Amino acid sequence: MERKVQIVSDAAALSHAAAEVFTAAARQAVGEKGNFTVALSGGSTPKALYGLLTGDAELRSRVPWQQTYFFFGDERHVAPDHADSNYRTAHQTLLSKIPIAAGQVFRMKGEYPDAVKGAAEYEDALREYFHLPAGRFPRFDLVMLGMGPDGHTASLFPGTKALEERNRLVTSNWVGKFYTHRITMTAPVLNNAACVMFMAHGPDKAQPLKAVLEGPYEPAQLPAQLIRPPNGTLLWLVDESAGGLLDRGALRPPKIAATG
Repeated sequence: MERKVQIVSDAAALSHAAAEVFTAAARQAVGEKGNFTVALSGGSTPKALYGLLTGDAELRSRVPWQQTYFFFGDERHVAPDHADSNYRTAHQTLLSKIPIAAGQVFRMKGEYPDAVKGAAEYEDALREYFHLPAGRFPRFDLVMLGMGPDGHTASLFPGTKALEERNRLVTSNWVGKFYTHRITMTAPVLNNAACVMFMAHGPDKAQPLKAVLEGPYEPAQLPAQLIRPPNGTLLWLVDESAGGLLDRGALRPPKIAATG
């Protein structure tokens, strides 16, 4: 695994750096195989990135939108028009503002009363789109992730059963701290990507970020540590408020053997 950590000045610089990664990944993928597959993240941090990709004419022109296919790394157990819906945020800030067809967006259906059904349907959709035989995982060109103050990523929360999943592509995950189910891609899917890009912003991320990147490997407590793509690049984009506690001399460690 190749891990890179890039620290930028502030939230605006973070969005610009992420936009460069997004556009480069899109152009490379389309040039090599004719399409670009990206798994979007939830949370508030990507909103500014989406605004750049749609509002900056130069950046917008770089993305081959008609060959881009959008997926979601996780979803809340809510309807698509709910304020907490990851799809709603992405639709309002990105998907509704670009020239794409409905078939280019693959939404997790969090509105089902049974989250297991939503997870199973999304797994079926991934298997169909990527033409996956049994036992194989999709390979996204880019997976976008954030990290919570508790070290979770996607909807892989500390101490939850989804952390142990090694066979399914998508699973429902009961998160006791919120008393709700979530739907999430599993770690093996996220780790099969060509590039995984974390975005971290804010002082509340400083301590968990240091623990994830520099502390012992304890993914049950810090699920973001599970993300170690063995055949891809792991990129952490962080601003000064999130990266202030990091050891600057250890930002480019040697390649790390994949585990698990």
